[in-house]
Amino acid sequence: MNAILPSSILGNPLNAGQKTYLEGFFSGLAAKGISFGDLVPGPEPEALITEERIKREEHPLDSYYRIAENARADKAPDKEEVFRFKWYGLFYLSPVEEAFMARLRIPGGQLKAHQLREIAHISKTLTSGYVQITTRANLQIRLIKPADTVEVLRRIQAIGLHTQGAGADNIRNITCNPTAGIDPEELIDCSPFVRDLAAMILHHREFSDLPRKFNIAFDGGGLIGSVEDTNDIGIKAVKTADGVVFRVSLGGATGHKAFARDLGVQVPPDRIVEVVTALIRVYLEHGNRSNRKKARLKHLLDVWTLDRYLAETERKLGSALDRVPLAPDTLVYASESLPHSHVGAYPQKQDGLSYLGVTFPAGQVTPAQMLRLADLAENYGTGDIRLTVWQNLILPNIPDAYLETVKKAVRRVGLDWRQSHLASGIVACTGNRFCKYSSTDTKGHAIELAKYLEKRVRLDRPVNIHFTGCPHSCAQHYMGDIGLLGTKTSDGREAYHVFVGGGFGTRQAVGRQVFQAMPFEELRETVARMLDRYMEQREGGESFQAFTCRHDLGTLQVLFGGL
Repeated sequence: MNAILPSSILGNPLNAGQKTYLEGFFSGLAAKGISFGDLVPGPEPEALITEERIKREEHPLDSYYRIAENARADKAPDKEEVFRFKWYGLFYLSPVEEAFMARLRIPGGQLKAHQLREIAHISKTLTSGYVQITTRANLQIRLIKPADTVEVLRRIQAIGLHTQGAGADNIRNITCNPTAGIDPEELIDCSPFVRDLAAMILHHREFSDLPRKFNIAFDGGGLIGSVEDTNDIGIKAVKTADGVVFRVSLGGATGHKAFARDLGVQVPPDRIVEVVTALIRVYLEHGNRSNRKKARLKHLLDVWTLDRYLAETERKLGSALDRVPLAPDTLVYASESLPHSHVGAYPQKQDGLSYLGVTFPAGQVTPAQMLRLADLAENYGTGDIRLTVWQNLILPNIPDAYLETVKKAVRRVGLDWRQSHLASGIVACTGNRFCKYSSTDTKGHAIELAKYLEKRVRLDRPVNIHFTGCPHSCAQHYMGDIGLLGTKTSDGREAYHVFVGGGFGTRQAVGRQVFQAMPFEELRETVARMLDRYMEQREGGESFQAFTCRHDLGTLQVLFGGL
């Protein structure tokens, strides 16, 4: 072989796999008569930002051996490994905790009882027992010691689930309506498209090297939406004279105050996965890789027009898409006909069956509760479980004759199915108990506020309150009726910036900031007063959002500030 193999890359010794690969690579070139001996070194490549350099030195999906080596030694990851391991859904929580969080991939939030049961056992035996339902209809389990990471990943894969691509520069858990396939008002069941796209992403490595994180949601209509307009790609079913087709929207990122914009095309269901993969590939090739703060699809669309993005997509497809101007009245959001329809009992499209939406305090669930819910799903349903973007869970396919029995069983396990105009609409990110970015204990505060408001305030319309601990906006504070963004006061107390008037779907709006850095001790009474003033001074039966939108900020500050 003419080439001399390097012994290291950037000071790191080659591992056995890298040596074997390079030996085979250079042997193949030599067999074709290709030699590097006479080549003159070219100019140094332009410096890469840290994250892109790490990915190019070793694809993070090739870093599993590092996870295994660290597990054998019960060793914490170094700084670069912290980034690499996110490709396997492992997030190191230092300096908050010297342990990992594992985030799963659960396409469409659809689980089987045996899967939920094993996740409960994993959480109980290998972690702290702290499990969260996320705002992407997903699960996170926390406080995994380095020594246990390999076993956690193995057991998750053994039940047909994955953690791969659950973090960093990947396509996150794909969401859809949690009542897909059972909803009496849906236009189309999006579950097959979600599963096909999820498999495509999992098995094609190109989709594991995006410029930044990426979110996709399908909405087939029905009682519970998927908030698809807050995603990088939102796919919404509409009914036309020729049948059901999909509208595609691009660039949603509510943490950046952006909702997805309609691309101007209609896509038949049998082409939607093909079209979405082409849309992703355009972003993959043209997204910003030199500035992480300007790398989302939203930022590319700040530079490009939608027409240019569509033209690049059609070039990849090799055919034109059906251009049809958006008729807003075709976008149906049936969930608005019911308050917080992700909670409570509702009849399905299947005769004699109902689904039951079960709430959790700020998305938190214990192993004991998961085990009991798995039993209920098997004993009284079909073993199916659905997670929602509202951090709760649905038990579908319950025969009407058993519905009251299941309701009582849910209450006995310390959970609830009863509708609340307040508690049913509270969403919270992880918070500073387990996230280094968060300034506040969002989950603890959310639970405390819910209990306080339930005793203090009476509403006859639903209100959504979103707690998020940092500007990453994992709980999407800008789209809440009341949005709370964690911060600190000048003397170090936990506080929140207060926003009002956010919404999604037909009520799409970015919340406006009405108060700044309000200490949590004052926040409870302030939110209660805000809701009281709304009930006292609203016009007719207008929503909280409509009430706030017809007042300027100065008026709202006086009205809500108790001055």
